[in-house]
This record gives sequence, structure tokens and C-alpha cells, in this order.
Amino acid sequence: MRTPGVLYPPIQPFRTERLDVGGGHTLHVEQCGNPAGKSVIFLHGGPGSGCSPAHRRLFDPARYCVTLFDQRACGRSTPLGRLEANTTHDLVADVDRVADHFGLGCFMLFGGSWGSTLALAYAETRPERVSEMVLRGIFTGRRAEIDWYYKDGASRLFPDEWEHFMAPLSEAERADPIASYHARLDHPDRAVRAQAARSWTDWEARTVSMRTLRDGVGAFGASDAAIAFARIENHFFVHELWLEEGQLIRDAGRLAGIPGIIVQGRYDVVTPPVTAWDLHRAWPGSELQIVEEAGHAFSEPGTLDRLLAATDRYADV
Repeated sequence: MRTPGVLYPPIQPFRTERLDVGGGHTLHVEQCGNPAGKSVIFLHGGPGSGCSPAHRRLFDPARYCVTLFDQRACGRSTPLGRLEANTTHDLVADVDRVADHFGLGCFMLFGGSWGSTLALAYAETRPERVSEMVLRGIFTGRRAEIDWYYKDGASRLFPDEWEHFMAPLSEAERADPIASYHARLDHPDRAVRAQAARSWTDWEARTVSMRTLRDGVGAFGASDAAIAFARIENHFFVHELWLEEGQLIRDAGRLAGIPGIIVQGRYDVVTPPVTAWDLHRAWPGSELQIVEEAGHAFSEPGTLDRLLAATDRYADV
């Protein structure tokens, strides 16, 4: 019996592969748990972050067969940081490619933050393949959601950290931080890209949790992985995620018949609860669980407990 709020023990993949998905991209894909267990595909956040060993531990290894993959150009997928052929539509198609490669007919989806975006985009396109969904920290890419975090909103709650985020930009550049950072993250000089990546990732690291998360803040800004993360995330935002305005909420009716649990931190500054609320109201049969005293990170104690309870609930369905 698992202790409430405690991840399952560490586990190693029983299968690891390199999957060529076209467009010059090769994905790192792994499977963990019970090969005969319930199929679930884990979709990581970012976009651009990659999976971690902790993500494997969100599922009972005796009852789940967990498939995880690093999305295009991030984590252990290659080439690192490649922006060409790297869109939401490409990633939606990759879910099918991964599922087909492993012979998964119908499967559960688990996604948080950007992972929830990708899960919704996929499920609204291919609802017949999705058995259940567990989503956290809902982000649907609406203009108001992006502006809240990168223009005016979160800046009012974290004025000190916002000042750090704005510091590299000129007064004129501050009118559109995403576009301004895009130019710097695409600069031919690696030192300029590294400085921009450090500021971009620090803003997120300093606002993601109600608890102070200083580990790694400012320490990894110059790494190739950090530059790739910042470039990919900014690339998606510059292109408005290749989604129509309000598309994922508008089309949530297509999820009717797919059971879903939405776990949302009450004090999530990155993706405020209004989006989870809007999704819940538009998704017939969904269950919204708002976690008090929780921010955006999946590691918040209350959030982690709800996520584990959700995967336990669906394990034998």
C-alpha cells in the first residue's frame, strides 16, 4: 500500500528506444512498470523540458505500463533544440506514432502544464484512442493566459522577480517580452542566447511553486539543455502554439465520454485556476479538484497527493 502523497519507489525502464518521427527528429522513448498493465502515456511540460525519473513514479508499477517520451528536440531526443518541424501539430502526430510503435490501441493520458495542452489537443483530435485523462496546471494557450504570465498579471504578484526578467530588455523591448526574448534566444552569439535563456528559465523557476525553489535558479542558464528549453518554449509562444484562439476550450465537448480528473493549485501563478474552471465547465463529466495551498509545480504536497490518488483510481478501470 502506497503512503498518501509519496511517490512510488524509483523504477528503471524495461524498454528504451530511439524513434525516428521524421522532419530530422528522433525521440527518446521508454516504457516502465508492468508490460501487461494498463497503458498510459505521460506528456511532459514545457514545451521543451523533457521527462525525469520522478515522472515514472506517479504510477503503480504493478498495475500500469507507462510510456514516456521526450518531445521533439528536448531532453534526450535529438537534435537538441531543433525548431524546424517542431509544432503542436507535429507533437500531436507523435503521440500517435509512439502509441502505434508500441501497439497501444486505447490508452490513458497524463499531462501537466504544457503536457495538459498537448493532452487536450490530442484527445480532441483522437478521442476514440483516449480511455481517461489526468491533467494538472491547465494551460490552453489563450492570449489572456500568455499575457497574464508574460505581460501583466504574474508581474504584479512577483514584482521583484519580474524586474529581474525585464532587466536584459530595453524599454522598447519590454512592450513585447516574448518577441524580444525570441530575438535574443535566436542570436548567433551563444553568450547572448545563454544570458537570455538564464533570464527566461529563472522567471519560471522563481514563480512555479508556493515553496521557494532556489535549486538550479541561475545555475543552469548557460547549459545547452537550458538554451534548448527556453528556445523551444519561446518558439511555441511566438507562434501562439499553432492553435486558434480558445480552440481547446471551444472543442472540449469532443471529450464527452472520456473520464477526466483535473488537479489545479489554488495559487498557481503560472496557469491560474480560471482556465481549469473553464475547461471543467466545457468538458462533460470531468472532475475538478482545486488544491488549497498549492502553486503550479506537480511536486507541491497537496497536488502530488491528488495526482497519485487519481492514477490509483484509474489503474483498474
